[in-house]
Amino acid sequence: MSLLNPATSTTAAADARIDPRHPFVGHLHLVDALDRERPHRVWTPEDGPLPSLYISHGAPPLFEDAPWMEQLALWARDLPKPKAILIVSAHWESDALGISSTVPTELVYDFGGFSRTYFEMRLDTPEASGLATQLLSVMPDNETLYEHRGRGLDHGAWVPLKVMYPHADIPVLQLSLPTRASTTKLLEIGARLRTLREEGVLVIGSGFMTHGLQHIDMRSPTVPAWSAEFDAWAADALARGDVDELQRFRVRAPGVRYAHPTVEHFTPLFVTLGASADPTAPVTTTIDGYMVGLSKRSFQAA
Repeated sequence: MSLLNPATSTTAAADARIDPRHPFVGHLHLVDALDRERPHRVWTPEDGPLPSLYISHGAPPLFEDAPWMEQLALWARDLPKPKAILIVSAHWESDALGISSTVPTELVYDFGGFSRTYFEMRLDTPEASGLATQLLSVMPDNETLYEHRGRGLDHGAWVPLKVMYPHADIPVLQLSLPTRASTTKLLEIGARLRTLREEGVLVIGSGFMTHGLQHIDMRSPTVPAWSAEFDAWAADALARGDVDELQRFRVRAPGVRYAHPTVEHFTPLFVTLGASADPTAPVTTTIDGYMVGLSKRSFQAA
C-alpha cells in the first residue's frame, strides 16, 4: 500500500499535496520501501508486553530532519506494530485526568510561525472507543476520566506519531498530564497503565529532554552547557535506574532552571517509567544528540 496514493486515506491525500521536494515526502518513500521489504508485523500476545517509551517529540522542524525521522521510523519498526497507542504529551495539562476524543476529530495545531504545510498535515487515526474502555478498566473507581469530545491530538502527540506510524491506521488516545501532579503521582498513573502493555497498547510519554527555548540562540551551532549537563545527568540516572535521583530533578539536576523553566516537557518521563515492568531498571536509549541545542534523548523501558 503506497502512502502517497491519495485514495488510501484522508491522511495520505493530505500528504500527497506536500511539495515533493520536502524532506517528509522522502521519509514517506523510506517507509514505503521498508513496507515492501518487510511488512510491519502486528503485535500478538506471544510477543509479550510492549515497552513504554519516552520521546523527545520535536515540533514541525522534525519533518525537515531526515536523519531524526529515520531514527524514529526504525525505532517503530524494531517493535511489533501496536494494537493501539496511549500517549501523554507535555502540551495538554488539566486538573482532572482527561482523554482526547475517541472519534476522529481535528488535530490541534498548537504552534505558530511555521509554513502552511504543517497546518494542513493530517493524522486521521481510527476510532478509539475500545482503547478508552481498556483505559477505564485500569483506573481506580475514585478517578474521574473525562472525554474531551472536541479535542484532537496536539503536536506533542501527532508530530512524532506521524513520523513513526504515518499510515494513521492505529487507534490513538491522548491522556492529559495532571496539572501540579507530583512525580510520585505520575509514577502511579504509569503503573496503572502497565497492564495495557500486555494487551498490545504502546504507552508513550512525550516531552523533550531539555526545553529551554527562551535560552537558546537558534543561530548558534553550540550546545549550551546547561543543556549538555542536564542531559548527561539524566542519562546517568536513567542508566542506573535511579528513580529517586530523577524525582529530585528540581534540586539535583545541573542547569535545570534553564533546561526546564517549566517542567511539563520532563515529567511525562515518570509516566513512562511507571508503566514499565520495573521503574528502577536501566532503560534503553534509542535516540540522543541535539536539535538547536536541545537534547533529543529518547528511550524505551521494558
